[in-house]
Amino acid sequence: MPLPQPAAVAGKLIDRVAKHLPAEGRLGIAYSGGVDSATLLAIAHHVLGPDRVLAIMAVSPSLASREKALALDTAEFIGAQVIQITTDEQAVEGYRANDVDRCYFCKKEMFEVIDDSLIQAHGLSAVAYGENADDSTRIDRPGARAATEHGVLRPLSDAGLSKADVRSVARAFQLPVADKPAAPCLASRIPHGHEVTEEKLKQVEALELTLYQLGFSDSRVRHHGDIARIELLVGEIPRATAPEVSAEIQASSARAGFTYAVVDLRGIQSGAMTLSILNAKGSL
Repeated sequence: MPLPQPAAVAGKLIDRVAKHLPAEGRLGIAYSGGVDSATLLAIAHHVLGPDRVLAIMAVSPSLASREKALALDTAEFIGAQVIQITTDEQAVEGYRANDVDRCYFCKKEMFEVIDDSLIQAHGLSAVAYGENADDSTRIDRPGARAATEHGVLRPLSDAGLSKADVRSVARAFQLPVADKPAAPCLASRIPHGHEVTEEKLKQVEALELTLYQLGFSDSRVRHHGDIARIELLVGEIPRATAPEVSAEIQASSARAGFTYAVVDLRGIQSGAMTLSILNAKGSL
């Protein structure tokens, strides 16, 4: 089934992005399944056609299984071909060390796996990723440096599309992730300065899956050793105190290997751990 024909307003945004897509050849898109990369994939598919677009999905322990499945479903909805590549950021010391530039090492690993042999094998003339214009002004996005070093295109950002613009286009295409909350990789749940390990990532993923199955619309499980600090939308926090819900959270937490599960009354705080360190260093 072809993608829906976008309305005129979204069409203007798409036209702006189209100017930053390659005029010739096949475009590879670093694809996570989030709204930014999915919208870029949909735009490229719409403008260039299916034969000139390839979604490249990096798979590692930091990608939750549920996110992977949703990403594949979304690519199928768009009608785009997807290849999966295995990345091993766990082998990179800078990634494991988990300083505020962890995302740089993760993106660097991904773009290095998308090497000349892969590009040649799939006939790619360029590679792009889903940075939007809001991301480009954020100091807590070190992955952008890796994209620059590897000559990766950023059509959404170059076209000036904000996050709100991206969601508008996603809705026009009726993408299933149009209103999906941001879903940073599992490594973002581990405080900076504490080593990222596969065991910790599995603990976080297991408890977050339980929260999803319990009906919470968004969550973050922050890994503090034997403590799971749970962030929920503020309006959903009272549900976590219901006896049957709290009992299941505690049980799942114990199965995952945590001793304690606590709910942070401040709610979800996207980027808070990174921004607090950058502020302390005087980088903000």
